[in-house]
Amino acid sequence: MVRWGMAERLVNVDRETALLLPPDMRQWVPEDDLVHFVIEAVEGMVLPAMEVNRRGTGSEQYPPRMMLALIVFSYANGLFGSRRIERATYRDVAVRYLCGDTHPDHDTICAFRRQNAQVVKQAFWEVLRLAKEMKLLKVGTVSVDGTQIRANASKHKSLRYDRAGQLERQLREDIEELLRKAEQQDSEQEVDGQRLPEEIARRERLREKMREARRRLEERARGEAAKRRPPAGGEGSGSGQPEALPKDSQQINLTDADSALMRKSRRHSYEQAYNAQAVVDADGSQLVLATEVLNTPSDANQLEPAVEQVQQSVGAVQAVLADGGYVNADGFERVQQRGVEPFVAISDEEQNVRQYDYRPPREIRRKKLKDLRLIAMRQKLRSEEGRKIYAKRAYTVEPVFGIIKAALGFRQFLLRGLPKVRVEWDLVCLAYNMKRLHSLEIARATA
Repeated sequence: MVRWGMAERLVNVDRETALLLPPDMRQWVPEDDLVHFVIEAVEGMVLPAMEVNRRGTGSEQYPPRMMLALIVFSYANGLFGSRRIERATYRDVAVRYLCGDTHPDHDTICAFRRQNAQVVKQAFWEVLRLAKEMKLLKVGTVSVDGTQIRANASKHKSLRYDRAGQLERQLREDIEELLRKAEQQDSEQEVDGQRLPEEIARRERLREKMREARRRLEERARGEAAKRRPPAGGEGSGSGQPEALPKDSQQINLTDADSALMRKSRRHSYEQAYNAQAVVDADGSQLVLATEVLNTPSDANQLEPAVEQVQQSVGAVQAVLADGGYVNADGFERVQQRGVEPFVAISDEEQNVRQYDYRPPREIRRKKLKDLRLIAMRQKLRSEEGRKIYAKRAYTVEPVFGIIKAALGFRQFLLRGLPKVRVEWDLVCLAYNMKRLHSLEIARATA
């Protein structure tokens, strides 16, 4: 331990003296800081018209590009909540420089993020276009995977279809009983005439929630039945079919109805979550090339949509790598018809493929591997070249999820509802791409 006394020289910390001249904030932010890259990238983007937080007061609005740069830079530094971003405009020098010493409030930040979904998606594609111009992205082999991210809802708020019906009937009986008591109070001219109406109103609200939950589950059941129904004019089609109803065990969350109860991998516990998908460049850049968010745990039908997104917006794909969750023989054929070679892991444990349906392990069914297309895929991955190509998946897409969850700290969505959650996931991946592209540029400049 070093002891100091009066003779030691210490730095003078003076918090009282005012600055004589306005400081140049550019001197406070290093030239290679990410904030400069984000500002320059956003200013050079071709973006559609952006919505601003109009309040009808005639007050000046914050520049939309500055707002977009603020949100992207904040996400890249692990600041996701609008109140935390607002606080950073006062405390963080780089954020203060980005905003030009202005301070958008949290309501303005939240409204901008909520109202500009198309702008965020276009900015995502613009960053990838910038990466191609910088010669840092060359699409060839891509990896696709999904990860569960918690929803902004508790799993204890989930409700079964049959239980919602029981609660609705019970609440209806309670309301009828309270109405009888209210009539009795009126006839007896009792003084307290407020307590019962409040109880009735509270039960009416709860009953409406139960009815809305059942209605949503019934809509889902009808939608799923329509997908399975043969096309009009085909065998088995017609209007005489009974209306599809959900199973009693089907659940819906009262806080975020679009989220789903998903089983954690290799565990018996469940959490209210979304299935966040990402397609990652496997040829060196590790940039996210496409995104999607699902409210189902299965990845089996997502291989072709992932490839289609990249081909339409970024460029031609030669090969796609995926784990066993994407096993779908029909999907393999559709991807190959697009000129893309799939490399998907096929489990060969006892010549069986595990068909996961997210039920407890004792109920997991095994299906004999008989499809020649699946056998061919397994043989392809057993070859020396197949193993070499498939090995790229482990150090491309999985580290991206690790960085987003561990380094950026994004482990739970803040918004609710599938459309808003998709915007938030696009923002997270956009921020990751900005940070990754900045790192690649610095590495190339110092090489």
